[in-house]
Amino acid sequence: MACLYCLAHLLVLHFTLFTPTRSLSPANTLIFALETQATPHGLLPRASPTDKLPFYHNVTLTISLAVGSPPQRVTMVFDTGSELSWLHCRRSPDLRSVFDPVSSRTYSPVRCSSLACLTRTRDLPTPTSCDQNKLCHTAISYADASSIEGNLASETISVGSSSRAGFLFGCMDSGQSSNKEEDSKTTGLMGMNRGSLSFVTQMGFSKFSYCISGFDSSGILLFGDASFAWLKALSYTPLVQMSTPLPYFDRVAYTVQLEGIKVSDKLLPLPKSVFVPDHTGAGQTMIDSGTQFTFLLGPVYAALKNEFTRQTKGVLRSLEDPNFVFEGAMDTCFLITPNRRGLPGLPRVSLVLRGAEMIVPGERLLYRVPGATRGSNLVYCFTFGNSDLLGLEAFVIGHHHQQNKWMEFDLVKSRVGLADVRCDLASQRLGLTS
Repeated sequence: MACLYCLAHLLVLHFTLFTPTRSLSPANTLIFALETQATPHGLLPRASPTDKLPFYHNVTLTISLAVGSPPQRVTMVFDTGSELSWLHCRRSPDLRSVFDPVSSRTYSPVRCSSLACLTRTRDLPTPTSCDQNKLCHTAISYADASSIEGNLASETISVGSSSRAGFLFGCMDSGQSSNKEEDSKTTGLMGMNRGSLSFVTQMGFSKFSYCISGFDSSGILLFGDASFAWLKALSYTPLVQMSTPLPYFDRVAYTVQLEGIKVSDKLLPLPKSVFVPDHTGAGQTMIDSGTQFTFLLGPVYAALKNEFTRQTKGVLRSLEDPNFVFEGAMDTCFLITPNRRGLPGLPRVSLVLRGAEMIVPGERLLYRVPGATRGSNLVYCFTFGNSDLLGLEAFVIGHHHQQNKWMEFDLVKSRVGLADVRCDLASQRLGLTS
């Protein structure tokens, strides 16, 4: 499971945290020595130290933390598209890891009459309720038909050598999963959006960044300022603020304004109004680490599909199978000869944001569909999908197109910064990988 807009495949971070071992520039920057593991398929100081955490990614991003007293090790999916962090709290044959609240002396359920239940939960997609024990009951539903529910609770959470008491999270005891095997690998989910209950808000971080390698499974998660001589100047795009509640607008998502899309240097002939949310809030553009690919509303997707197909005519051979739709929304697919050296040269696609541009190189535009073949040919699909086919009323920029980009989320200045960088080399420069 991941954010409200997730698909079956998610980006996963895995961190195991240790005490900081050494300091690199900028001043007061803390670098954690970490033990990382590839996944198959206390308040930290707020004076501005930077905490850098490497991760390995494959299909999901998970972070390993200590929760409770005495501490219990839990592994959580890292998701910038969700608010409430939650843990499985009831043992089940389908789950490899659960949090046991009975074993923790600092665990405390939240009553439904408390201010935390009445006010702090206002941004959750589903309103909380009062269960038979007068505890604050919460339920979350996901786009892949998964759901999870349980009670809001407070607990002590530890990050490295620091800890914070009174951290609010969901202690979940029931739910429906669309992928039990994948869900069994983690204990829960860490919400990282801008809501009052998110991990980043509760821990008091004003800024965080991540960098996902496109060449290997290395990467970085950083809390605090990133002032490194080797890092290019970031281009910033402001977060879109919406004060009025609208039915289809997520006010605590990392929403930016998409203004256009280019294939090579050709701007798609679309009015800017097609990228602006309508009176219901439908049409916002969200940056989401919990979604793998990028999804566009129907008319924009059709225009991009047509121009990309036109520019690659004679280079790519279309699958020509109207019944083949990868991930439920990706219907632009091609046949690739397996013995050729890599993919053919493809035009880049640029997402034109207000004040910044996210360039997706050609090698990120096709994704091999696991196990799909046609005769001796492999099936690859375009890594942009149609939101309409998923029932999503939004544009979603997924992590596949964020690879080899430094992504900074500045909560104080309400902006997102980005710059192209070799994330594997950045990990080496920071002493996180050899």
